[in-house]
Amino acid sequence: MLLAIDAGNSTINVGLFGEEKKLLFLASLETDRRKTRDQFCVDLMNLFALYHYELQDVQGAILCSVVPALDAVLEGALTRLLGRRPVVVGPGAVTGLPMRVTLEYQVGADIIADAVGALEKFRPPIIVIDMGTATTISAVDAQGRFAGGAIVPGLRLSMESLSGNTSQLPRVSLDAPAKCIGTNTVACMQSGAIYGSAALLDGMIERMETELGAPAAVIATGGLAGCVTPFCRREIRYEPDLLLIGLAVLWEKNRSGKKA
Repeated sequence: MLLAIDAGNSTINVGLFGEEKKLLFLASLETDRRKTRDQFCVDLMNLFALYHYELQDVQGAILCSVVPALDAVLEGALTRLLGRRPVVVGPGAVTGLPMRVTLEYQVGADIIADAVGALEKFRPPIIVIDMGTATTISAVDAQGRFAGGAIVPGLRLSMESLSGNTSQLPRVSLDAPAKCIGTNTVACMQSGAIYGSAALLDGMIERMETELGAPAAVIATGGLAGCVTPFCRREIRYEPDLLLIGLAVLWEKNRSGKKA
């Protein structure tokens, strides 16, 4: 079995894969930068107990993190639990993904994993949307090369900023109102959040396809994608496990039998 860890700014996703990249369980932990290696060890042990799997059956692990403060902590926790170092997505890792960007080291590990996962399931060109704390929109060209993308503030982050920095705008749920034209403050804010985000995605997809020179398969993932993509006019395929699938592929490319 393979243990895949995706450490994001808000949530740490933990996935366990069996044979043929079958996802056996997917769990989430809060991203807590104060936790120690031992605390994360306990968290992972508890997850395995909760889902009735044994740590000794895990053959390897891979770590993808966009939280530098937790990189060494999580790597140390995995090494202690499994007796071998995890594959870490970052400089030096084999990705099989040609890059067309000017500064390769600046491309986030999560963005690379998303692109690799998309190429595992779809033919390029591909546009990948990942809606988390930030919303990333990435493009893979017809030759399977990572072409670049765009980063915008995440939906929940934007709404928290809006309510937190204004005197009369409340916190609202991310539910779609019945109409785009809101008739009260809450409906207006929800319309801006949901329909505004959907329009942003539609517009960015159109512009990226023009630059790619061909229609693209459009894939969405991330915790907030399910709130927005149903309201896009463009057909978008929702793949909630895309990043973890990418990690499973990357582990195969980088696996090693070396003990820690």
